[in-house]
Amino acid sequence: MGPKPPGGAESADLYRHRLDNMLDPRHELFRLAGLIDWDGFDTAFGRFYRPLGRPAKPTRLMVGLSYLKHIFDLSDEAVVERWRENPYWQWFCGFVYFQHDLPCDPSSLTRWRKRIGPESMAKLLAATVEAGLHSGTVKPASLERVSVDTTVQPKAVAHPTDSRLYLKAILALVRQAKRHGVPLRQSHTRLARRAAAQVARYAHARQTRRMRRELKRLKTYLGRVYRDLARKLAAAADPALDSRFARLMGLVERLLAQQRNSKAKLYSLHAPETVCLAKGKAHKPYEFGAKVALAVTNREGFALAAKALSGNPYDGHTLAQTVEQVVAMTGVEPERIYADKGYRGHDYPKKDRVFLSGQRRGLTPGIKRELKRRSAIEPMIGHMKSDGRLDRNYLLGAEGDAINALLAAAGHNLRLILNHLRLLLMLLRAMLHAENVPENQIQAT
Repeated sequence: MGPKPPGGAESADLYRHRLDNMLDPRHELFRLAGLIDWDGFDTAFGRFYRPLGRPAKPTRLMVGLSYLKHIFDLSDEAVVERWRENPYWQWFCGFVYFQHDLPCDPSSLTRWRKRIGPESMAKLLAATVEAGLHSGTVKPASLERVSVDTTVQPKAVAHPTDSRLYLKAILALVRQAKRHGVPLRQSHTRLARRAAAQVARYAHARQTRRMRRELKRLKTYLGRVYRDLARKLAAAADPALDSRFARLMGLVERLLAQQRNSKAKLYSLHAPETVCLAKGKAHKPYEFGAKVALAVTNREGFALAAKALSGNPYDGHTLAQTVEQVVAMTGVEPERIYADKGYRGHDYPKKDRVFLSGQRRGLTPGIKRELKRRSAIEPMIGHMKSDGRLDRNYLLGAEGDAINALLAAAGHNLRLILNHLRLLLMLLRAMLHAENVPENQIQAT
């Protein structure tokens, strides 16, 4: 069934005080709630609900919790706990009266993201762009000048080593076999744990030959369990049982076949979409996750696009789809696009609109100034990672990569809007104090 309105929004309660009578209307979060088109989410997401069944949670509540989570860098569990304590958060999510209970179970946010999907989740980023324009945080002319770059969105996986992957694969196969009643000739779990521990010890002691011997033994254990289970499944000839083991058996087969120099290697069993990305950093040569293409306004650093990419494509071959997302978010096609030298040989058809770092020809004084500001996208990416959950993605699958990138960009935009509203209020107070306006009139203003 479709979402119901937030509690207390339909009828008045004579025995409780309304939140709008208790809160400061000049607070930046209170003012931000009036800048977002909440009704547009009901229209956009209404097709995902069936007409019958239990009423769903209010769309504004789920969208508001998603915004607050990425504004303040919180988990699903932490955001619902803090929501119960903060009246401004409750007003932001559409509630008229203060609530003493949790708004929903934290797992409801997971199911809601899965229901909406990454394509429709882009509506949340587009709504922040509209709010930025209405608040004056970003100017309409700034949408025509954008800076683009790519970064890595690390996945929540352990650092991949062969010994860890082999051990996890053995334990996963044995656990799956016990769950479905498939008897194994030998599980090798005790021996595999001992071999994995020995690999770590020998690697720490720089005893490479002994480490490789134990690693080979661990891989042999995995191969034995895999082949034994494959024989038992073939003898059972049960299509339902084969479908239960198909994904795991495919991953283990891929793990056993890969070599040191193989391409499209497997780095995680629970997140096989993870890729290895070399960024050339001295402190972190390799990062494991997904590549994300970002586009921000050249002047304010306002995020206009955040697209998770599959594999490890060349940066220049991602420019066309990044600009396409910018147009979808803003309805404006950029006139000037600034990028670094990694975008040489890009695939964007309008070559005259793209300017690369170090370019000397065809630059006016205005373009030179804007090209110098291209590097400002780097600290914006840093803020998205340190403040907006782009530094470690806990959402599952390739869809989780896309959703987390969009919400991290939306949270970045909302932080800029909140800072802008806060500065406007401080400027107004300073002007009124300079004119010796009484404090009660300042509060009324």
